[in-house]
Amino acid sequence: MAIRLVLIWMLVSLAIPAMAADIDGFRVWTDPEKTRAVLDLDSRAEYQLFTLEDPPRVVIDLPKSSLDHALEFTEEHAGVINGVRHGAPDPDMLRIVLDLASQSDVKSFLLEPTGEYGYRLVVDLFPKSQKVSRTTIDQISAMMAKDRDVIVAIDAGHGGEDPGAMGKNRTREKDVVLAIAQELKKTIDAQPGMTAVLIRTGDYYIPLPDRFEKARKYRADLFVSIHADAFKNREVSGSSVFVLSSKGASSEFARRLAASENSSDLIGGVTLSDKDDMLASVLLDLSQSATMEASHSVAESVFGSLRMLGKTHKNTVEHANFVVLRSPDVPSILVETAFISNPSEEQRLRDPAWQRKTARAITDGIQNYFYMSPPPGTWIASNRQPVRHQVVSGDTLGEIANRYRVSLYSLRRANGLDGDTIRVGTELLIPTT
Repeated sequence: MAIRLVLIWMLVSLAIPAMAADIDGFRVWTDPEKTRAVLDLDSRAEYQLFTLEDPPRVVIDLPKSSLDHALEFTEEHAGVINGVRHGAPDPDMLRIVLDLASQSDVKSFLLEPTGEYGYRLVVDLFPKSQKVSRTTIDQISAMMAKDRDVIVAIDAGHGGEDPGAMGKNRTREKDVVLAIAQELKKTIDAQPGMTAVLIRTGDYYIPLPDRFEKARKYRADLFVSIHADAFKNREVSGSSVFVLSSKGASSEFARRLAASENSSDLIGGVTLSDKDDMLASVLLDLSQSATMEASHSVAESVFGSLRMLGKTHKNTVEHANFVVLRSPDVPSILVETAFISNPSEEQRLRDPAWQRKTARAITDGIQNYFYMSPPPGTWIASNRQPVRHQVVSGDTLGEIANRYRVSLYSLRRANGLDGDTIRVGTELLIPTT
């Protein structure tokens, strides 16, 4: 049987003996594009990988390495992998075989230790029979129609190898933010003239730049990234809304949070050896100014809705240099729904009723923004109704006018106000012209 080599020997140095490793763990994740198999190693290792046909298999040879237990994986995430087994073709060689359901293109790489993980050997399998679904084609075509829906791309942070922050009771950020994202999609889809698409639909990892690129592929009018972060002080609480900053973070907390989120690619399992970090090194140019202005406006609207729901961490929208918000042409915001490190908020994050309330508040903010600034050619542009704002503690008429980008004069006139005094609980009509 012919053997087709996929990748050549990966040697750290030709001048030293082959490096050995013990296999500590094995996991499998599947996303819409690929199946990922991950081997946990106790040290850096040399390996050789090749494929076999009839039946399709991937073979991984690790010289002088050892494995003293069976490799198991969850069938729910198996994807193209039918089974895994191991043996020793000779005394100094550990061989691991992945039995596949179909022929697949293979990519592999070794990841350096990061976070809670040591060395990891990652094998990505891309089924050759994979085609663009008719549903995706029809969905994109519908988005381009006259009087189309506004498209909101919802990104649930982390996933797969990257669990995100962890609560005291072992609640994982990746799980609760996916649940909130799914509720947010339901709530947005229920609004006339609005449709949501999920960037991550299951428990798998997507590289940060690919997340906003998926939003661009869907011709999204807005990108919303959902998170629930942690802080060393478990008393810290409240929701936050962030936009991209090209001049530095608005606070030390924002800087640390962005640094933590931007490291997700290393934890999630993305090789950076074949990329130059252009996004990290190129300054935002003037072509992004309109996008950043729109991002700030929608962030203000969402932040205002979250303030009505409960406590916010700060009194204003914050700024930080998040990689996931760097789309040049899609307005983008990041919502920290709560602190998973706070025991009370961890409990709320797990509560389906609280998830629905949070999704409703975010939707209200998004809808208010688009009713004020509808994209041309959309159903909302043709059918929008007046926007209303309920005054909460701390609101001023000037801040409300600025948030909705209307003049103080038009705001006073629309509500029959002689001055700038407003009462908490009052509902103000926001003029749309």
